[in-house]
Amino acid sequence: MTDFITTQNSFADGEVAPDFYAHDNLKGLSRLENMDVIAGGGLRRRRGLSSVAALNSSGRLIPFSVSETENYVLALTDGHLMIYNNHERVRDMLVVWDFEDLDKIQYAQRFGTIIFVHPDYQPYVLKKTDTGFDLSAFEFDRDDSDMSLNIPFMKFDDASGVQITVTKNSAGNNYATFTTNKDFWTQSSVGTRIMMSSIQWQITDYVSPTVVTAYTNSQYTIPSGAVTDWYESAFSARRGWPSSITFHQDRLVFGGTKSWPSGIWMSRVGRHNNFNVGTGLDDEAIFLTLVSQQRQQICTVVSSDNLQILTNVGEWAVSSKPLTPSVVDIKQHTSVGSVSSRYLPPQKIEGATVFISNTEKDIRELSLDALGENYNARDLCTASKHLMNSPVDLSYNADLRQLYVVMADGNMAVLNQNSALGISAWARYTTCGEFKSVATINGMTYVIVKRGDTHYLEYFSENMLKDAEQYNFSYVAAGLPLRASGHNIRVARIRKISVRLWDTKTLFVNGTRVMFPDYIYADDADGFSGDISLNLLGCTRNMTDAPWIISSDEQFSTTVLSVSISGNYTV
Repeated sequence: MTDFITTQNSFADGEVAPDFYAHDNLKGLSRLENMDVIAGGGLRRRRGLSSVAALNSSGRLIPFSVSETENYVLALTDGHLMIYNNHERVRDMLVVWDFEDLDKIQYAQRFGTIIFVHPDYQPYVLKKTDTGFDLSAFEFDRDDSDMSLNIPFMKFDDASGVQITVTKNSAGNNYATFTTNKDFWTQSSVGTRIMMSSIQWQITDYVSPTVVTAYTNSQYTIPSGAVTDWYESAFSARRGWPSSITFHQDRLVFGGTKSWPSGIWMSRVGRHNNFNVGTGLDDEAIFLTLVSQQRQQICTVVSSDNLQILTNVGEWAVSSKPLTPSVVDIKQHTSVGSVSSRYLPPQKIEGATVFISNTEKDIRELSLDALGENYNARDLCTASKHLMNSPVDLSYNADLRQLYVVMADGNMAVLNQNSALGISAWARYTTCGEFKSVATINGMTYVIVKRGDTHYLEYFSENMLKDAEQYNFSYVAAGLPLRASGHNIRVARIRKISVRLWDTKTLFVNGTRVMFPDYIYADDADGFSGDISLNLLGCTRNMTDAPWIISSDEQFSTTVLSVSISGNYTV
């Protein structure tokens, strides 16, 4: 047998899938649970969770930053929007969205205003006012001359060939009856606006599939014949509402509706409620459609160095600077695709946009190449696909350099990312219950956790060793299977395992408790820092198992800087 000694002083690749156990160049682990990879490459027991409040249901967490000193976390639950500041609830508001629709709500913030969109609901606006908060429907600017709305109008595919005959209506001088040459109107047409002969009409009553009543603020003349040149408002109960939103170059950007999933609508510069394209002046509104050989459904829009448009089949960018109606440089850069069944908010990490692919197995980093001309979509979890289990929410804490991804099974996958130090380490977070949602505001990461039959709002705290002040959690870190000189090992005898620790008060190595001096367990005492060693005897032939496992279910601090093992082996 040949002697060996090996030291792992960096765990920068985190937990990797069994597919990669034969790779000699990985600084990874076969298991990493409830531990973080720190800046130096070592391991530290994760922070505990501190309780804020019980919630009436599960839901979505949304960050809302009004200023550097005024930050809120919004808990959007079944029928309620609860607003928290400094871990205290300051407002509970009723909302229009049904609980089953919360997953698709998207939002964009500007100063003290946050706008919510959903493909089935009119957009809503939450404003921070001097006296509190106001939640109201989004309103488009009106033209002072005739009170018409500055909204976008379109010709939808199913309106092709539809002619409207206008006749007087007994309801009044501003009313008319619209009769079409074939079935077109539905009950949901009520409220829709029509642009015809430069006049705006609003459908007020549904009579039949060919007849509706319409109202206008303008004086009108009955056309001599059926009208073919008319347009519908892009947003309505019938056609759907914007499904995605962002602010870019001082324009409000809406992306995609149910009836026009590949459309992009941009407001006038500085006038975010005005979507009138006018005569195409530089500051006027813009409308564009993604054109490709594949059906493009816009999943979300992101304002970065360029306007990024993430669809179900690819990633686009509008690179025009400034962005004007006459200069729109748009192209598709990559063909990954995003999740369309729910909103998974892309995160900004180290200058890149991180999003979850439509396979729900990849977490991609959308970034420009060295020339700043083309985007690529690097996979951030190439070696850790096994941790991706139908993501349902994600959030990035820039202060801690951690990306939290909540999974459908109630666990979280957490990425410790620091490119400058070569760290891209995934770990698994578990708790006594199920994680449901996550959001980060002002360096604090909040979660909704289901414990028993109750949902709670909690946050990760540096000072907490337990979860919610009462629930214990254990941690585990396990090494990769042994290899030597690029070869698989057939039989190994591990004679010694040495662990270098920092400020540690609990540790089990391969199930054996490490004994520390009694004085370190005082509340005000530092943990043990230094090297500990365990001498082990016996041979093992199961070389796909971890050669060492560090763990503990005791609620004390643990920091592991390196692990050394020595013994002899046969190949």
